[in-house]
Amino acid sequence: MVARSFSFELFPPQTPEGLEKLRVTRSQLAQLHPAYFSVTYGAGGSTRDRTFGVVSELQTEGQKVAPHLSCVAATKASTAELLDRYRASGIERIVALRGDLPSGMVEIGEFRYASDLVSFIREKYGATFHVEVAAYPEYHPQSRSAEDDLRNFERKVKAGADSAITQYFFNADAYYYFRDQCEALGIDIPIVPGIMPISRFTQLARFSDACGAEIPRWIRRKLEGFGDDAASIRAFGLDVVTRLCDDLLRNGAPGLHFYTLNQAGAVTTIWQRLGL
Repeated sequence: MVARSFSFELFPPQTPEGLEKLRVTRSQLAQLHPAYFSVTYGAGGSTRDRTFGVVSELQTEGQKVAPHLSCVAATKASTAELLDRYRASGIERIVALRGDLPSGMVEIGEFRYASDLVSFIREKYGATFHVEVAAYPEYHPQSRSAEDDLRNFERKVKAGADSAITQYFFNADAYYYFRDQCEALGIDIPIVPGIMPISRFTQLARFSDACGAEIPRWIRRKLEGFGDDAASIRAFGLDVVTRLCDDLLRNGAPGLHFYTLNQAGAVTTIWQRLGL
């Protein structure tokens, strides 16, 4: 039986104060002994140096790290330069993404899709890196159809992806149906559910509207009803997300990947409630 993987996503802060807060957060999360931390990469590589800095600090602290690498607006040369740096520093896992074009930029670069990036990594680096890719149980907001989105995922797997992390969701059936569709296509890599703790409703609604993650009506109405009652939002969110995680693990999910938003509190509570 393959061991389940539990991991945490962080983002590189823009300020020295944010970096100090992140150091406290990851120190707290490290006590949970995750399989690895992933570190995001801004649109068009806008956080490239800050991402590398956070990755380096985590490695110094003895943590396994999976840097995100988006290929949109990138050249093959610049991508290889960064991958060479990661290889030289001992990084063994990469989260390979298409990413978003920065505002105002029109050139997509030398990679059109994430599958192109995965192919490039495999051709140039062989099995040096464990390659994670993104999956969308509720389908990517820019996909032309559900079938087209599923085929895009299949192309990433055929290009050499080792495993996948999903966009966050609150409807477990969307994940189970997506998993069944993948199995029907012969896709057998681990597809780890992405988990978003609920702490602030306005923030969650904004994120969800942007990335196409559905907030079920009963959850949205309940959260709206709490207004500015942060304690009630947090308590309700902990209950909802803990039940979701428990359901997923009971039904064979190969682990959980938490979108921490650089906060340890909610993730730690969910982790403890699940007995992990």
